[in-house]
Amino acid sequence: QVQVVESGGGLVQAGGSLRLSCAASGSIASIAAMKWYRQAPGKQREFVATITRGGTTTYADSVKGRFTISRDNARNTVYLRMNGLIPEDTAVYLCNAFGLGIDSWGQGTQVTVSS
Repeated sequence: QVQVVESGGGLVQAGGSLRLSCAASGSIASIAAMKWYRQAPGKQREFVATITRGGTTTYADSVKGRFTISRDNARNTVYLRMNGLIPEDTAVYLCNAFGLGIDSWGQGTQVTVSS
């Protein structure tokens, strides 16, 4: 069992920055990858970024060059640094822990970007 809790969302003006956090607990050693997704009102959930146990990162084209995913193993926490935010980034951001027998989601944190 793995639990994840997101934090760090908020309201920011276009061009601003935020850093989201995702704290994991439970069977940490079983996690193969940590992922960020987002879901805007009326839209499907979409992939944002992932970081594997080995440290490999992957990004959606829409955020490449603006967002950075990183982790602090000592704190069992994954971060999503978001720079150059645009109104289209407005969504609930959700953290996912994925591994063998693991597919855990948090409640999400709201990010709102005003124009």
